[in-house]
Amino acid sequence: MACPDVASTEALGERIGRAAVARTVIAFRGGLGAGKTAMCRGIARGLGVAEPVTSPTYTLINEYSGALPFYHFDAYRLSSAEELNQLDASRYFYGDGVCAVEWSERVSEAIPDSAVVVELIPEDDGSRTVRIQGSPIEEALS
Repeated sequence: MACPDVASTEALGERIGRAAVARTVIAFRGGLGAGKTAMCRGIARGLGVAEPVTSPTYTLINEYSGALPFYHFDAYRLSSAEELNQLDASRYFYGDGVCAVEWSERVSEAIPDSAVVVELIPEDDGSRTVRIQGSPIEEALS
């Protein structure tokens, strides 16, 4: 799937948010500037979150209220899955909300096997290629 700009990345995120159910974990992969946070803003909007969504780079987890709670993780500053586990991540993963984990490849051992994987690949023309694997999101977007 191609996203020509940030707005379309957010719009795709909004579609994902509308399709998500409680206990959906979305594992983002992609380098700096790939569009992970933009897509998380869209997911939050799809979940009915009204407040601004910012990257939790320093706080590690941001919590938002919407139709379902939205838990936004950033694992960039973590060095292992154990560090994510020390944040009691499973409480969020298996709770009543939707979780998005940026930089999930850094903590992959802690991510549930059932997670939806979203890979964002920046292209030379400024667009992004987006690969999504995992039910029910993959099915909802096809």
